[in-house]
Amino acid sequence: MKTKTFILAGLVGGVVDWLLGWLFYGILFADTFPQPQEGSNAMLFITLGCFSYGFFISYIYNRWAQITTFANGAKAGAVIGLFMGLINIFFGMAEQVEVDYQMVGLELLISIVLATAVGAVVGFINGKID
Repeated sequence: MKTKTFILAGLVGGVVDWLLGWLFYGILFADTFPQPQEGSNAMLFITLGCFSYGFFISYIYNRWAQITTFANGAKAGAVIGLFMGLINIFFGMAEQVEVDYQMVGLELLISIVLATAVGAVVGFINGKID
């Protein structure tokens, strides 16, 4: 595994995840999803989660899958997003008394879109960095 590529792709993937998360959760669907409270550490943990996701995808692509193109990165990212979204949704549903299936569908769609974008960028960077 190329450490330089892993780190750069992970950082850029984390930034893409954070920016798209802000767009979807903070702007487009701000009325649908709960917003972080002022003065809490929520934004710190959201940021750490986004960078963890970027490094997770970068590790998979660099260490195991050798994904080095935008298209293959996007395809693999969509699959990762599907399964990561389902995992999060099912665990969240376990804590709910009543399930809103429209929210489930929206959350899954956002998860797939975010992971597709992160995967595409990580794959692209992997192909451009030696």
